Amino acid sequence: MNTVLHFRSGLTSLPLLLTTERCTELQNRMLVDISDKMAEVEETLKRIENHKGVIGTIVVNAEGIPIRTTLDNSTTLRYASLLGQLSTMAQSTVRDIDPQNDLTFLRIRTKEHEILVALEDDFLLIAIQKPSK
Repeated sequence: MNTVLHFRSGLTSLPLLLTTERCTELQNRMLVDISDKMAEVEETLKRIENHKGVIGTIVVNAEGIPIRTTLDNSTTLRYASLLGQLSTMAQSTVRDIDPQNDLTFLRIRTKEHEILVALEDDFLLIAIQKPSK
């Protein structure tokens, strides 16, 4: 049995005839790649969370919804919402200063906490820690 997949490129759609076995092989390869990336992300988050002074971490998706957290719900929602807004404003500021540049990391230090925000296309990684003396 054959499967026809349509790949879109710009305004054109090109049919690609694949056998069912080839489709299954491609799907399995994609699942392995996703599993490997998820394991890498989990490992990185564990490393950050085990760092001395880290109070909590939050991962926020592109829609502003927290998808992983080590904090309570109300704290998570407050940080995700406010830091999402701040990150958007900071990104706009950086682009206004230099259109060829982009914000990748934001560090905020207060009397009580240090907030680290890593910005990616699809998510924000927020880490809250006690500031080092």
